[in-house]
Amino acid sequence: MPVLPPISVMETAFRQRDASFDGLFFAAVTTTGIFCRPSCPARKPLPGHTVFYPTAAEAIFAGYRPCQRCNPLASSADPEWALDLVSRVEAAPERRIRDADLMAEGLDPATVRRRFQARYGLSFQAYQRARRLAAAFEAIKAGGSLDDAVFDHGFESHSGFREAFARLFGDPPGRASKVHGGDFIRLAWIDGPLGPLVAGAVDGGICLLEFTDRRLLESQAAMLRTRLGLPAAPSAHPHLERLEEELGEYFAGKRSAFGVPVYEPGTPFQERVWAALREIPYGQTCSYGELARVLGDPAAVRAVAQANGRNRIAILVPCHRVISADGGLGGYGGGVWRKRRLLEIEGASLP
Repeated sequence: MPVLPPISVMETAFRQRDASFDGLFFAAVTTTGIFCRPSCPARKPLPGHTVFYPTAAEAIFAGYRPCQRCNPLASSADPEWALDLVSRVEAAPERRIRDADLMAEGLDPATVRRRFQARYGLSFQAYQRARRLAAAFEAIKAGGSLDDAVFDHGFESHSGFREAFARLFGDPPGRASKVHGGDFIRLAWIDGPLGPLVAGAVDGGICLLEFTDRRLLESQAAMLRTRLGLPAAPSAHPHLERLEEELGEYFAGKRSAFGVPVYEPGTPFQERVWAALREIPYGQTCSYGELARVLGDPAAVRAVAQANGRNRIAILVPCHRVISADGGLGGYGGGVWRKRRLLEIEGASLP
């Protein structure tokens, strides 16, 4: 769970409309029942009428509705300096950008750290390190030498590289590049109108797509390592680029089916359930009981529900289209409010 800044810091940031805090917390106004970004241009409430939440979902669960002026449910646009830093890291992961470099460019390292922690669950320095390690992994996988991987990717010693590599990937470089075909899960963060998503891809397809609510990279990587037996790190992949494009079209109401491949191994029964989910037509819903009957086992309602809950590829494997037998929305891992909005985007009939 993300840690909120001190209340005094949040109050000052909210009253000064400090956009550098957007995404770090949300301010809810008790007298109006709405919640906002810190940078919201609306008139500020009197002192004592504001409460703070680490995520938009928690503000909604507490009964607040999103502000129409600052639209806190839309993705928080990264400032130009943050986009520039990401672009520079992606273009040359081996080049280390230190705090002294940030200060020389007029950037406050603490502000940079807060922004990256909120966006990726990692400090800027940790993000750079993970990106360098992912690039080194790709180089070793392609047949490069360990020496080249160490010194060509910004590490100063073999011991420091091995320690950082094993901490992120769970194995030393020599073993990690040989097991499981030398593959690893590439992680990326994708903005959307319902909040940011974290996506994972292997060569076989998309293996993860979840609303993040700022989960830490370490927890995502640990879950994927347990589930797929593969390490994970932020990196680029053609599947991720295609996914981002197709999701944009979906949220804009211009796409009803996805072409990016999906890779979601499970038990034979789970895979049957997930395959059946993908057959539910766009804009339509069904109950767990109906899904069980489609699978030829009407008594397996509970097992179907459990398999549905274990799906880790949101939207592409549309578990949001499964509702309760009484017509209610039922539960959803990304929050029922998101489930309702996804069905609204698809034009489904809702209670």
